[in-house]
Amino acid sequence: MTTEEEGAGAEVMIPPDNRIPATIITGFLGSGKTTLLNHILTAHHGKRIAVIENEYGEVDIDGSLVAAQTAGAEDIMMLNNGCLCCTVRGDLVRMIGELVDKKKGKFDHIIIETTGLANPAPIIQTFYAEDTVFNDVKLDGVVTLVDAKHARLHLDEVKPKGIVNEAVQQIAYADRIIVNKIDLVSEPEVSSLVERIRSMNRMAHLKRAEYGKVDLDYVLGIGGFDLERIESASHMTTTQGMNINMTMNTIITTIITMTMNTNMTIMHTITPMILADMWLGNLLLERSDDIYRMKGLLSVSGMPQRFVFQGVHDIFQGSPERMWEPNEPRINKIVFIGKNLNGEELEKGFKDCLLKK
Repeated sequence: MTTEEEGAGAEVMIPPDNRIPATIITGFLGSGKTTLLNHILTAHHGKRIAVIENEYGEVDIDGSLVAAQTAGAEDIMMLNNGCLCCTVRGDLVRMIGELVDKKKGKFDHIIIETTGLANPAPIIQTFYAEDTVFNDVKLDGVVTLVDAKHARLHLDEVKPKGIVNEAVQQIAYADRIIVNKIDLVSEPEVSSLVERIRSMNRMAHLKRAEYGKVDLDYVLGIGGFDLERIESASHMTTTQGMNINMTMNTIITTIITMTMNTNMTIMHTITPMILADMWLGNLLLERSDDIYRMKGLLSVSGMPQRFVFQGVHDIFQGSPERMWEPNEPRINKIVFIGKNLNGEELEKGFKDCLLKK
């Protein structure tokens, strides 16, 4: 964070992040991950991408497409189109470290494929919990492919008590959702599925596709974990003043939005937003398993900048962003995606942080 001067009028900006961006591609078995990855690794799209394939992946690289291969703990193949492909058979952290050490400068983006049954959360947390990853690589976003023909079977699958459906989790964590294979079902079925998905995750962009065909820019440069893009993500969820609490297969999207006036803003004392900080801290401490993702934009009394934050389970990051414009409405907005969440309780806890003059 850079500060031009001390005091209430200081200009605080989020510094440029020059780390290598990484995208997680997830989706249930048969959703089309392999088709998308094969396109990335073989098409002449002019992008330099390193693809980390899971050990059970089915990406088939024709020998004629391999320009060079690096032998080691993990094989790294350089392909004719400028991309890299490697298979992780053990520690993802080690694989990312090896890529950065051996091939830095030869790729501009990393794509990580998960297994069909994987919960994306542990991979997301890796980018924040492991210094060897955090220092060189940043998480760009999570892309989830959904099989339009079989999605309902996966989403409706009954799991043992205490176990959350993996297909549901993959949708809940997503920044981009690709509803694939729409050519195999009717338009009403697709529309119904899209509506169901949106009720589970209102922050994600959604695109329909056949054969996994989407513009590569849709899965790259997402900025789903960039603090300066939080407001654009939260704008997609609802209009001002509306509170939504929808349940679908135990997943809840809760949105708390308040337009502030001069008599209602986040408490600011010696420490900025001390009450909000305590409330969010206790919330993450007590409910971290239930809160999959959250994003927020806060108006803090005495702070001329907008405060933006996001979290994944118990991992939290926040920072002052740009200055509030003179005539810009002061808005506090928090979006939660998780299970067993009570919208009324969350809204009450948030309102208790407000300063009423």
